[in-house]
Amino acid sequence: MDEPVSSIPANAGIQNDSAAGPQPLPGNKAAWLYAFLTGLVGACGFQPIGLWPLTLIAIAGLLWLIERAPTLRSALARGWWFGVGNFVLGLNWIATAFTYQAAMPVWLGWVAVVLLSLYLAVYPAAAAGLAWRWGRANALLLTLVFAAAWIVTEWLRATLFTGFAWNPIGVALLDTPVARLSTWLGTYGLSGVTALIGGTLLLLIRRQWRGAALVLLPIAAGSAILMSAQPAVTAPNALATRIVQPNISQADKWKEDASDRNLARIQKLSGLPEGTPRLLLWPEAAVTEQLEDGRTYPFLQRYIERLRQRVSLSIGPNDILLTGGVTFQSPDGREVTSATNSIFAMDGGGKILTRYDKSHLVPYGEYLPMRPILSAIGLSRLAPGDVDFDPGPGPLTLDIPRIGKVGFQICYEIIFSGQVVERANRPLFLFNPSNDAWFGAWGPPQHLAQAQLRALEEGLPVLRATPTGISAVVDADGRILHSLGNGVAGVIDAPLPSAKAPTLFARLGNILPLAFALFIAAAAIAVRRKAR
Repeated sequence: MDEPVSSIPANAGIQNDSAAGPQPLPGNKAAWLYAFLTGLVGACGFQPIGLWPLTLIAIAGLLWLIERAPTLRSALARGWWFGVGNFVLGLNWIATAFTYQAAMPVWLGWVAVVLLSLYLAVYPAAAAGLAWRWGRANALLLTLVFAAAWIVTEWLRATLFTGFAWNPIGVALLDTPVARLSTWLGTYGLSGVTALIGGTLLLLIRRQWRGAALVLLPIAAGSAILMSAQPAVTAPNALATRIVQPNISQADKWKEDASDRNLARIQKLSGLPEGTPRLLLWPEAAVTEQLEDGRTYPFLQRYIERLRQRVSLSIGPNDILLTGGVTFQSPDGREVTSATNSIFAMDGGGKILTRYDKSHLVPYGEYLPMRPILSAIGLSRLAPGDVDFDPGPGPLTLDIPRIGKVGFQICYEIIFSGQVVERANRPLFLFNPSNDAWFGAWGPPQHLAQAQLRALEEGLPVLRATPTGISAVVDADGRILHSLGNGVAGVIDAPLPSAKAPTLFARLGNILPLAFALFIAAAAIAVRRKAR
């Protein structure tokens, strides 16, 4: 049975705010409300608000609440309510997607946000419970256990049940020097560092200088070392690229009579083919009719060939086009059984050179789990169509003539740290076409921030093409070199940034943040023994 908080001895070497240990909050029944509000404040560190100090303050507030929880159950509840507040605000963009789905009511979008948040909050709750159980003796120990637990639970959130890695807390510090630590520790390790810094705020408020220094000095030293590294560059003879953002809204994208009009709009922005070789980049599903179809009907195959020839009018003889599109799968050559969300590499003759199929599909977006049951009660997937998408084989590097090795991540595949590169066949850059038109004002900047974090931790440039924004060129240090904002039609003409040497994280992957969690846990054990 868990001991009451007041029976845990204070660390003789570290000051505590009470000789008897932290006391439960007055009006303890309202602690869930404090935790919920703290979670809301923490979400303000994410884009588009981007007030990263609020995330650190929120972590300190959560630790303060955990410390004063009278029981393990109470600590779990406080972590859970913190998570609910954090996810409800941070993921509000999901509700916007339902405004484009005629088969289901708009209000169901907010139900989806709340239900998803109730589930995702389990992971902060687990971190809070572990911190209370093993770290409540003093604020330094609490901080260490919480940070180690947060790394593991955030990694689990990104892994279990297909994973949902959106808005790791470390991404709030993307614009600070601390973000460079992701090249050593990855995103989940950066989140652990964020938790450590938030915990030191509590130590500093209590004037526990020694404990704060033990945490902050290694973080500051590591950040300074990485900031002094050679910055990413763009080679003088770099390949010319053009990213096309046509500003085609989700409401207009899939209208029956809009396919030809939308393609013409994209081609106009693509410009006339010139003699200089270039890489032309179009968004996810830029071509809404299938560029490949498993059905063998001659008239259908002739139609698809004409479509490819029409697309090729934008491609010069030395150009390569990378465009999002779809395929239809048909084992018997007659009936469509499934589809793929794909990127096609095409040359000036309209020939498809290679194809990448999206691997990490969105549940309820690109396929409907338990389809016989859910479809019977009127639910459908958000993307239009009557068949589900098939997943591809995973991260691939494809060698494309005149371009070289290219890595692909379609839409939200880019948010999964450690899962975006074929490690045995490192590419020159990552292409991340996406359709962020679904996701209102909050989703696109959050998506871009996570793409920046992938560039930084892998040491690879990332090129993003979206129909409505935010399209961008991100260098191998995670810096945005060029971008087009939401609701803007235009192009980005820019040379392809150079890749850097593989980072430590690029070599070893998510072993590193998990090893970092073990290191923090070992430090916590040492502090706990000293306290005894």
